[in-house]
Amino acid sequence: MNSSQELHVVFGAGQIGPLLARRLVEGGKSVRIARRSSAPVDVTGAQLARGDAFDSAFCEQAARGAAVVYHCMNTSYFAKVWEETLPRLQANLIAAAGKAGARLVVLDNLYSIGRTHGRPMNEDTPPRPCSRKGEIRARLAESLWAADKAGLVRVAVGRAADFYGPQGRLSQFGDFFWPRVLQGKSGPVLMRLDTPHTYSFTHDVAAGLCALGADAAALGRTWMLPASPAQPTERLVELLGQELGHPIRVQRMPGPLLALASVFWAMGRELKEMGYQWDEPFVLDDARFRAQFPSVAPTSLEEGARQTVEWAKKAYAQ
Repeated sequence: MNSSQELHVVFGAGQIGPLLARRLVEGGKSVRIARRSSAPVDVTGAQLARGDAFDSAFCEQAARGAAVVYHCMNTSYFAKVWEETLPRLQANLIAAAGKAGARLVVLDNLYSIGRTHGRPMNEDTPPRPCSRKGEIRARLAESLWAADKAGLVRVAVGRAADFYGPQGRLSQFGDFFWPRVLQGKSGPVLMRLDTPHTYSFTHDVAAGLCALGADAAALGRTWMLPASPAQPTERLVELLGQELGHPIRVQRMPGPLLALASVFWAMGRELKEMGYQWDEPFVLDDARFRAQFPSVAPTSLEEGARQTVEWAKKAYAQ
């Protein structure tokens, strides 16, 4: 089997999985998407394996014959759920990829790093989690690299900041935002708008993971995936408004109100602990990735805004 016919298996068909699978198909790879939901996946040319990734036997079957396995799954945004589910999902994929002799490429976030007091985050930034979800992510990373060190599986990790862009339904600029904005109402936001913040364009995340899966030199390391330079969130909102044809009004929930709401609103409590990411500059430094993969350039914020609005108009059409 030559490299163009390699089987690449993508676990997860949420925000990033389908974009990654489509890119792999376009690159001539044989692609299998593993997911639990019965909802269709719009990736022409990819196989679909339906099953539960909590079932180790299903993971082993879905990964059979793979050269690369991609872990793009997540569970409900609650620390208690993450604590109970994410270690199990990761363990199953470590075992499945290891048995197949496949490389394992894992999509991660920046939660384990914790507060940086505005300093840019790169691959050498030490983990100092300051949230329950960050602590869970830090433990997952420890377990993953222990498996790599023990020779159970070969791993590459790609870390991304907050998503925006096509398929980003669970991001700030997704289901929470666009239905109101497209009706001419104010867009609800939970963060400060004036602090520099790195956003990861969904297509760039997929391109970054694809690059990690294609290059054995990426193994054994964590990589900050490509992203356009950090700018204040208000700049992204401005660009989205320009593409929409009129300014977007935003309405931020003040911190004290979110704190009060979190007493009664379970999701509010989950969001409140991550508020530190908006109190100070939140800057991802992708220089190492760009040096290793110069052909994978991040999308400009202007172009990202254009594609996001184009997608949102279709995805949230009334």
